[in-house]
Amino acid sequence: MRKSVLISMNLGLLFLSVITITGQEPFQNNQSEYGEFMDDASTIYRSASGNPGPEYWQNDADYKIEASLNENDHVLSGKVTLTYTNNSPEALDFIWMNLNQNRFTEDSRGTLTTPIMGNRYNGDTDGGYTITNLEAKVKKEVSSKHIITDTRMQVFFNEPIPAKGGKATVSMNFSFKIPVKGMDRMGRLETKNGTIYALAQWYPKVAVFDDTEGWNIEPYLGAGEFYEEYGDYDYYITAPFDHIVVGSGNLENPKEVLTSTVQNRMNEARKSDTTVYLLKPEEIKDNSLKAKQEGTLTWHFKMENTRDVAFASSKAFIWDAARINLPSGKKAMAQSVYPIESDGTNAWGRSTEYTKNAIENYSNKWFEFPYPVAVNVAADVGGMEYPGLSFCHWESKEGDLWGVTDHEFGHNWFPMIVGSNERRYPWMDEGFNTFINHYSSLEFNNGEYPDQLGQTRKRVKWYLDEQSEGIDTYPDIVNTRNLGMTAYVKPGTGLLLLREYILGAERFDNAFKAYIENWAYKHPQPRDFFNVMDNVSGENLSWFWKGWFYGTGKIDLAIENVVDYQGNKVVMLANKGDMPMPVEMKVTYMDATTELIKLPVEIWQRGNTWNYLINNGKGIKQVELDPDKILPDVNSSNDSWPDMIYQK
Repeated sequence: MRKSVLISMNLGLLFLSVITITGQEPFQNNQSEYGEFMDDASTIYRSASGNPGPEYWQNDADYKIEASLNENDHVLSGKVTLTYTNNSPEALDFIWMNLNQNRFTEDSRGTLTTPIMGNRYNGDTDGGYTITNLEAKVKKEVSSKHIITDTRMQVFFNEPIPAKGGKATVSMNFSFKIPVKGMDRMGRLETKNGTIYALAQWYPKVAVFDDTEGWNIEPYLGAGEFYEEYGDYDYYITAPFDHIVVGSGNLENPKEVLTSTVQNRMNEARKSDTTVYLLKPEEIKDNSLKAKQEGTLTWHFKMENTRDVAFASSKAFIWDAARINLPSGKKAMAQSVYPIESDGTNAWGRSTEYTKNAIENYSNKWFEFPYPVAVNVAADVGGMEYPGLSFCHWESKEGDLWGVTDHEFGHNWFPMIVGSNERRYPWMDEGFNTFINHYSSLEFNNGEYPDQLGQTRKRVKWYLDEQSEGIDTYPDIVNTRNLGMTAYVKPGTGLLLLREYILGAERFDNAFKAYIENWAYKHPQPRDFFNVMDNVSGENLSWFWKGWFYGTGKIDLAIENVVDYQGNKVVMLANKGDMPMPVEMKVTYMDATTELIKLPVEIWQRGNTWNYLINNGKGIKQVELDPDKILPDVNSSNDSWPDMIYQK
């Protein structure tokens, strides 16, 4: 096209411009919003494509644990033996271990940083570990040297653990008083028929040594959860004879701890898609259904390739179960244990149904559940997740019980399968889980319990709040009033926007599944997630990661006007927010027909206004941005033309 024609066209459209550009003013563009915001260059450990690199490594942690529960003193004591494999390229003179029960002391950092008025993460202060008989071995050399600092313990070796496959063992005896209030993650609950012990963070545990941080040694304070190595667990729980013990992993000795009646019921449950009682409400006190009538029983569990295990023990449990059907044809088992106070068809009587449906839904949609059981435990915990086992509140009912059950078991995908660092990046598990919960709730019983994540404009007030914080704020630093948004809702909404508005379901699902598969049982960093999504979806989403995940930018797309131009119509658009966003607009014509027009995010690269020509010769009755109201647009008053505020 000749230069003179281009000049003529530009002059003809000049009156549409909302910004006057003079010869003295430099041309402004928005490259800063679209440019890379995080170093995504490949290393030998992590690829720019988002995959683990050719020399990616992580260390292995296998555990053998023997523990005994004393219900008179509420004390758990035992011995843990860690077999640690150093796959890193450097020899290690020491390892760090987490002693999370030390949070429950008067002078712990967590106690001292809890506000006077308290918060969700209150905990007892009369607990903490007693550690004895520590032995740290590399080959035949034995060391007992260690330093305990708050919730961390540094264990030294007489000779280094060799790089690239060297092994060490660390063993010790431990004991602690089980707190009543365990920071809403574990603890004990008194019920009519006995105490329910919900045991987590119950054994000394090695910290993660990785290629990005070295030793991850943030103390256990409160809101920040966990970052853990994978390994195999072989553990034994000795409890009073009349207790039922449920735990992460497979029960290895059912014939020793269950009567033939209960074993037969369990076998029936393995074949049933509806809930089967293992112990009925009227049988809680029936000791003839217990394998012994005095003393103790030792329950033996195993779990492979997991980052943790938890368990519960009580003589107050009703126990039921059902089969879980997995996409590969394999089977698992959903189980629930709860006191008589929690029983009822509007309460925990449906827990196993909820658990089964959640596990099956996530397995079919994202990645197959890898564990033999999924156990829901009624406890004095609002909701807390562990591999194959969750603690949910004993008073939850109906939609509340579905919501917390679905959420906690969703965590088996994030962070149990995809092992991100919760203590720094809660959005990578809580946010991703909130997102998959949305679709699980839509699926369960055709939406019996509606989910509100898709109603994004209900939360506009928070986005406009000057006290709001970014998703990237660490959980122990963020204002507790903001944690629900920064860790859960906003990142979950971000994925919703990607799937339903920006990429579409097919492209998003391909990328998200690739992320899960690439990083299953590994340790992704935020950049790995961003890189996978960019590469597999085929979009440079830096503008979105920067604006939504690493900033407090607001979305505000606007229609400035609709004007005539040479017998056609021009829709004058503006981005009045802090971040770009693709445009979807529904045009209703005078003949009552409609058209959905989609404009790419690139329209905002050279400025914050854009003019769109509609040249079909039709008169326009109405134009509406984001007709499905997916975007959390902070100003709905400028989303339509004519201005709907003045329409009756």
